[in-house]
Amino acid sequence: MNNIKIGNLIFRLRKESCLTQLQLAEKLNISDKTVSKWERGLGSPDISLIADLSKIFSVDLENLLSGELDSNGVLGGNIKNMSFYVCPDCGNLITAMAEAGISCCGKRLKPIQAKKADESEKLNVEVIENEYFISSNHEMKREHYISYIVLLTSDSIIMKKQYPEWDLQTRLPVFAHGRLLWYCTNHGLFYQNI
Repeated sequence: MNNIKIGNLIFRLRKESCLTQLQLAEKLNISDKTVSKWERGLGSPDISLIADLSKIFSVDLENLLSGELDSNGVLGGNIKNMSFYVCPDCGNLITAMAEAGISCCGKRLKPIQAKKADESEKLNVEVIENEYFISSNHEMKREHYISYIVLLTSDSIIMKKQYPEWDLQTRLPVFAHGRLLWYCTNHGLFYQNI
């Protein structure tokens, strides 16, 4: 651990949180001299305080211990480059526009890559009354089903949750073009352009 980097980060986060050294010390049940010592790089917080500091500043533990916050640059491109994360325990779907540290059910998640669907995997898409009617013969049982359908355009995302033991049939508004994605609980994330 680099005491100077950690101290600089604590100083920066404390200032951003509009806290004095005394206020931070009171939240941690320590002296303000201890906070001053950290910020001058003359020591680091005791491991028992790291979790509390992380909560106070809403910062990931790893970032706090490294003394660095990675910020994402300004995004170019479009929403079609969105990253998807799916929790293997609860099935939660989480999206991010840039690289992110995502966790769910106590596990750190990695982004999943969408595979281009071949002809046999594609969903049926019809335009009915200015809406996409999306259907599929895909198995929809608790142990194997499509859990999410997502329509991405250059500036919008529409997501529909699907449930096991229901037929896969849903409607989405028609856009000039977009990317239709779906998540199969057994085979992962797929896409097709519409």
